[in-house]
Amino acid sequence: LLAFASVSKASDELSRDPTRAVRRCEQQCKRQEPYFEEHLCRQRCQQDRVEIEGNAGITANERDVEREYERCQEECRARGSGKKQWQCQTRHPREHDYTHCLKKCEDRQEGFPRQRQCKLRCEEKFDQRRGGHKRREGERGHRKGLNSLDNHSNNNKKAKGSDNPYYFDSQSFESCYATGEGHMKVLQRFSEKSDLLLGIDKFRVGFYEANPNTFMLPHHWDADSVLFIIKGKATVTFLKQKNRETFNLEHGDVLMIPAGTTAYLTSTHKSEKLQIAELLRPVNTPGRYQQFFGIGGEESKSFFNSFSTEILQAAMNIPRDQLGQLLKQHKKGTIVKASQEQVRALAHGMPRRQFGASKGPFSLLDGRPQMSNEHGEFYEVTPNDYQLLEDLDVSVAYCDIKQGSMMARHYNSRTTFIVLVEEGSGYFEIARPHSDNESNKKQGSSQRYEKVRSPLSKGDVFVVPAGHPLALVASENESLRTIGFGINAQDNQRNFLAGQDNIINQLDEEAMELSFNMPAREVEEMFQKQQKSYFMTGPKRQQNALISLLEFAGL
Repeated sequence: LLAFASVSKASDELSRDPTRAVRRCEQQCKRQEPYFEEHLCRQRCQQDRVEIEGNAGITANERDVEREYERCQEECRARGSGKKQWQCQTRHPREHDYTHCLKKCEDRQEGFPRQRQCKLRCEEKFDQRRGGHKRREGERGHRKGLNSLDNHSNNNKKAKGSDNPYYFDSQSFESCYATGEGHMKVLQRFSEKSDLLLGIDKFRVGFYEANPNTFMLPHHWDADSVLFIIKGKATVTFLKQKNRETFNLEHGDVLMIPAGTTAYLTSTHKSEKLQIAELLRPVNTPGRYQQFFGIGGEESKSFFNSFSTEILQAAMNIPRDQLGQLLKQHKKGTIVKASQEQVRALAHGMPRRQFGASKGPFSLLDGRPQMSNEHGEFYEVTPNDYQLLEDLDVSVAYCDIKQGSMMARHYNSRTTFIVLVEEGSGYFEIARPHSDNESNKKQGSSQRYEKVRSPLSKGDVFVVPAGHPLALVASENESLRTIGFGINAQDNQRNFLAGQDNIINQLDEEAMELSFNMPAREVEEMFQKQQKSYFMTGPKRQQNALISLLEFAGL
């Protein structure tokens, strides 16, 4: 009973002031003998503090910052000096606290649900302090936007992007590593954009770019990855326990790299940069990936350095001075310049695989397009074509829409597409259930839908969820070329809603009349008037200008 009372009292004190309670707990630990019992005791003290602070959603240090901020504010108000109050805000910025709170959630909470709850607590805590400022900014932006229609058009991309849960501009990528010879960046997590994208949150999208005649050091990911060569030429080598495999790649090639495969990459073109789009599926923590370099310099620390010198000496059976020389030899980072002789030696790989191969790289653009006419082409490789994609259940698609043309409205039955704009410009429209549909259902009203639209340019990414109708339009000045990674690719059916091959033409006459409340013959004439299939002439610029004007006027 006494022990139970003591533990309860300690827990109550810990919840009130974790820092003070932990200090007292650690003082009691000093009485423990031998040393390992004292160590275990200290660990329990720290675990208790982490648990209490995790449940409260705030750290002891943040409590101290909070109390210091309030004390400073009281002092400033007492003095009545506007300058002093401004100095308080400068010394204790609340926005920094908010960012720090979010970072703590990512560092300390395991798994997306717990991280999400932690971040929501951060938002609730700082919402009142940040909300007024944001509203004032929004009002100023609204007034500024009324100055001219040109301003509205120029800012349209940012405004639409912020409202569109399926759109990511080219600035949404985060740097993974960079040197003077190249860089790797990864798109933010999909769940950070919207809960509507939780179904694909375990995937990440990356972009790699390197100068000609460069070499990427041997490394491995804790993620399966699918590569698409956007530009340039490359040689990829896989290291295995008893041998290695080397493949030569160029524009349009697809390659799947299993998680944990040690590989190195050479940009072999003499003058053209290498660009690669990459889909990652982490195998440890969904949505969170790690890259491991065994050999590295200042930019990329070798994981060999994480082991003790004794372990490395015993494992390699070499003297300490040789070991130090080996680990400190490289100082140029993850991507380094290679001589032309070195590049030629590294490029002696297997010839490119042709369309239909089941192993090695897959040459997507060497085969016949699934859909094509004078307005565009569409290529796709599915798990049925490329066996290495079966476990991931993904597909890779390439779409080239000619300038002034569009891809007809359609939807995918099972597949959600993550699309990267390789080149060109245009825009897309998606029809989605209205965000207020839950309240509408409670009131007994029917389902409503809304249009989601954003302009597109090189480097942008957008997501097309399964079942959501899409229209994709190229600008009148240039073609629009995109790369798509399809999630849940098996048994997908692409259903067109316009053109000669649209599914509306398959309706029975009675079903057509009941659906449209019009004579079936008139409906058939309307849906068969478009003579093209899949790709067709897009909206004209005059029509776009009128639509933009009407949208700006709220009509």
